Amino acid sequence: MAERSFRDEVEKLKLGDGAEFHGEGILAVTKALLQSGVSYVAGYQGAPISHLMDVLADANEILEGLGVHFENSASEATAAATLAASVNYPLRGAVTFKSTVGTNVASDALANLASGGVTGGALIIIGEDYGEGSSIMQERVHAFAMKSQMWLLDPRPNLPSIVNAVEMSFELSEASNTPVMLMLRIRACHVYGRFTAKANKRPEFGLADALENPRRDLSRIAMPPMTYIHEKDKWEKRWPDAVKFVEDRRLNEFFDGDANDIGIVMQGGLYNTTIRALMLNKLADAFGDSKIPLYVMNVTYPLVDKEFVRFCAGKKAILIVEEGQPDYIEQAVNTILRRADIQTRVYGKDVLPMAGEYTGGVVRDGIRKFIEKTRPDLLPAGAPISDAPLKQRESKAAALVATDVHGRPPSFCTGCPERPIFAAMKLVERELGPHHVSADIGCHLFSIFPPFNVGATTMGYGLGAAGASALNVKAGKRAIAMMGDGGFWHNGLTSGVGNAVFNKSDNVLIIVDNGYSAATGGQDIPSSFHPHASRGTQNSIEKAVRGVGVTWAKTIDHTYDVALMRDTLREALTTEEEGPKVIIAHSECMLNKQRRMRPLWRKAADRGERVVRERFGVDADTCTGDHSCIRLSGCPSLTIAPNPDPLRREPVTKVINSCVGCGLCGEVSHAAVLCPSFYRATLITNPSGWDIFKDRIRTAVIGFFQRRIERRLAAA
Repeated sequence: MAERSFRDEVEKLKLGDGAEFHGEGILAVTKALLQSGVSYVAGYQGAPISHLMDVLADANEILEGLGVHFENSASEATAAATLAASVNYPLRGAVTFKSTVGTNVASDALANLASGGVTGGALIIIGEDYGEGSSIMQERVHAFAMKSQMWLLDPRPNLPSIVNAVEMSFELSEASNTPVMLMLRIRACHVYGRFTAKANKRPEFGLADALENPRRDLSRIAMPPMTYIHEKDKWEKRWPDAVKFVEDRRLNEFFDGDANDIGIVMQGGLYNTTIRALMLNKLADAFGDSKIPLYVMNVTYPLVDKEFVRFCAGKKAILIVEEGQPDYIEQAVNTILRRADIQTRVYGKDVLPMAGEYTGGVVRDGIRKFIEKTRPDLLPAGAPISDAPLKQRESKAAALVATDVHGRPPSFCTGCPERPIFAAMKLVERELGPHHVSADIGCHLFSIFPPFNVGATTMGYGLGAAGASALNVKAGKRAIAMMGDGGFWHNGLTSGVGNAVFNKSDNVLIIVDNGYSAATGGQDIPSSFHPHASRGTQNSIEKAVRGVGVTWAKTIDHTYDVALMRDTLREALTTEEEGPKVIIAHSECMLNKQRRMRPLWRKAADRGERVVRERFGVDADTCTGDHSCIRLSGCPSLTIAPNPDPLRREPVTKVINSCVGCGLCGEVSHAAVLCPSFYRATLITNPSGWDIFKDRIRTAVIGFFQRRIERRLAAA
């Protein structure tokens, strides 16, 4: 169950010739695929293209009607290998995944694909997750394009440019027999706009045609001596064909300006940012009319030597706006110009930061430095635009709230079933001491932050168990490894569990089974709890690990039972049984559960049906102000409040309205033998007569004793 449904929006994919399409970037990409006559699409979700996978899933009926096959791939490697269908057949295929982590996983398949080349158009839609808001290591997909010699498009972030890039990518791939990467930053994925639609195309040569007429071409398989021929073919034929196509179709764009002795070269995806930066320096208007000539590289690999030579002729200097490091493009441009004996000075990372996201402010400052060095007369008179006023306002606002608002590190959602796992781990730590914990990619990685402070390393999706493999030694303690259910099916079953069985590991693995690929948006996976019309779900993780040889495996069906989690983990760490110990901690992702249940609750309430929900609270008179409940659960719904007892100064714990009734706060308190101050409240919509009768009796009895206490206090 994905976090967002596109069932209404996908109707726009049916628009025909001349109709105006208005919508989001990822929806436009899907429309462009259908307009291009794609035969198959596959991929693995991950920011910033998670919603592209969700759109494709919601549009599956439309895709099937056009003869297009769609798959949710098990991993990025699976997705990339799917493009093998385009090696020998004139089939247009597209796959998508997050980069660079997804490209890392897929690199073997991509290298083989690029080596032998393709017959049909092969497109890899890359979600480039680079910048301050990224959740991954800061790397660029550009290196993969160069390494395997795949062409890389980085279109201007507006819908017509993106749609054109998708369509041209297939043609470029076919013209040069080379797979093509299309890079989309997060802003491009979610930008809104419009373009003139074309009719969708059924594939002229379909998947059924390929099955009925199988082909093989030994020269396309990456084995000696063919690999040497591939290398020669890349340089002598594919590269020149690609460059010619880029030139002939004018995929890169040139914009004139009055200051012809200088220029700015940029990646297409940075066009909007660069125009904004020029505006802030009074060098362009809101419509993109720049005083400085611009060269927009919608194709960032391969570079077109002739275009650079032509653009730089007569210019004393150019600025290259290239986000990230190393400065691949800047180095290549210097080589191109020196070989052509053009002495244009190349500025880039000397006036712009070597690394980090190129925001409007960053590029504004870099352009100003470039202009000051080359054409200071273009700058408006007066002091340069400064961030000082904004920074002063931010500092003043921060000072006002500093004493009342405390920083909270990234953490689990309210009611997350993963939080009690780490609460139990902290309780076991009190008994057995700290253990080495190998973390993994997923929501559970939030455990590295307070209040849990658990996890020493993380090596990649599904590699938690492998990250602890070197610590498989006879010692007083066992290492603990974490893994999510998404990571387990992605990679962990073989590289983690299978590897542990083969090497007779004695470590402990906790598999967090929340029922979805929760960290990427709640997509279904093989072990998802609920049946799926077009996917095979409800597959047991415990059966899978036992199937590869694990003998000590236990499934906990309710992770909120902190005492059971604690006891099971303690047993795994202390048992005399040898071999890998696997605990499957199984409870539904609370965020997805709320998405699933709230509409049902609303409908039931509207029909007049009885709806019961639970909330938890703290009796302020009983709470001691110890706050171990907060330290052991970290729930965002737990906070502190003034103590109502005038003789006590410690603030008491308070449960705020965001509580979803998971019960962890009370569970962790009782498991840790902390206090009895937590209580459960039942909220009933459309109560029955019996509910009303019980409420009246309870109110009368409680009221009697409350008045009795008040009389005693008054008499004293």
